[in-house]
Amino acid sequence: MIDSLDGANASAIIYSITETAKANNLNPFRYLEHVLTVLKGHQDDREYSFIDDILPWSEKLPAICRSKTKATNI
Repeated sequence: MIDSLDGANASAIIYSITETAKANNLNPFRYLEHVLTVLKGHQDDREYSFIDDILPWSEKLPAICRSKTKATNI
């Protein structure tokens, strides 16, 4: 995947999201899972205000994202 320009760009985006989650004391896996789940539900939207709710500093993030534990209840 990373042997192409598109693959390298995709990897850079994922690494950036992961490191930003860590910098905000979030569980990177749970945060990324949450972001991708939310984005999937908004694929056809033309209004993007929901993005404020999934930023790593949003108070609206589920508790599982803030947890450093490996709980699986989402």
